[in-house]
Amino acid sequence: MICQGGGVERDAVVKWVAEYERAWRQEDVEAVADLFAANAAYRVSPYEPSAVGHDAIKALWLEDAGRRFSMSASVVAVEGDVAVVRVDVVYETPHVEEYKDVWILRFDSDGRVADYEEWAYWPGKSYVAPRT
Repeated sequence: MICQGGGVERDAVVKWVAEYERAWRQEDVEAVADLFAANAAYRVSPYEPSAVGHDAIKALWLEDAGRRFSMSASVVAVEGDVAVVRVDVVYETPHVEEYKDVWILRFDSDGRVADYEEWAYWPGKSYVAPRT
């Protein structure tokens, strides 16, 4: 998973994202330990505090339990131990919600994500702060 020079390989990122989707879709919270480092930081927004550690990430995942969704992802860039992934998600239940995300993933030397940061956008929401 990790290149000889210490960076993550693009194919390894593709496999990690596929396993993330499988685990998320099947609500397999036990896979969190295989995907994330023990003290991984997981942010659903760059402005939100991180969920830290496996138990916190599992709890965050369970907030979306029972929702059907479709997902497509493509690796945009890999530099050293950091990967950027473009992700499109459409939740089908309990109501339709569409998101276009960018994930910034920093991998540890074991090929697990040590830092996950999500930048999510959705239709009809402003991408700029309101002027006061």
